[in-house]
Amino acid sequence: MLDGQTCVVTGGSRGIGRGIAIELGSRGADVAVNYRSSEAEAHEVVDRIEDAGGRAIAAQSDVADREEVEGMCEQVRRAFGSPDVLVNNAGITIDKTFANMTREDWDRVMDVNLGGVYNCTHCLFDDIKEAEHGRLINISSVVGQQGNYGQANYATTKSGLFGFTRTVALEMARSGSTANCVAPGFVETDMLAEVPDRIQEKIIERIPLRRFATVDDVSGMVRFLASEESSYMTGQILGVNGGMEW
Repeated sequence: MLDGQTCVVTGGSRGIGRGIAIELGSRGADVAVNYRSSEAEAHEVVDRIEDAGGRAIAAQSDVADREEVEGMCEQVRRAFGSPDVLVNNAGITIDKTFANMTREDWDRVMDVNLGGVYNCTHCLFDDIKEAEHGRLINISSVVGQQGNYGQANYATTKSGLFGFTRTVALEMARSGSTANCVAPGFVETDMLAEVPDRIQEKIIERIPLRRFATVDDVSGMVRFLASEESSYMTGQILGVNGGMEW
């Protein structure tokens, strides 16, 4: 259980982030559901947590905007006190072959997927480091391990989280706080639903377990990493990918 823990989940209104926020809330944590523009969806997640007896708030900010992130962090502290757990989940894709990718396409994905991780982690670094059970959990992707056609920008950001996680884990270790990274495979979300069926069939052929991950597969791993049970695990990359090699 996560009673007494305050958790911030970026990109928490939809997809994997939504599942993570609901899972943490169901285990007793106070949850800040971050969103950029999906306000109605964020409040639906908050309602879901509160209906189950938990506490949650919707916290708006574009993670790529440093000032907005600082405002979000202050909102969380006012509502619940100093955060214990940060889940860096927010991310975007702008898919094009590298030959057709503009510098703007590259920069926007970098700004959100890595810049957002910097902004949120830097803003909450002292909170997490000083917490009794401080946890930094970064959500990467199997694409960061394998690469993926048409996703040079996205794959680069997700691979960058590996080095970031390991380094921050070393820097926080003496305080007893941990940093770990979850690298899901292909997950059944709205994003995957947009992929044509014929492409989905080819992807499944590459997965030894012959199915896509569910959001619950990922949120359960995050819940474990947020708990006291994971206290001796830090600097790790956890592949939740159905057995795909990398």
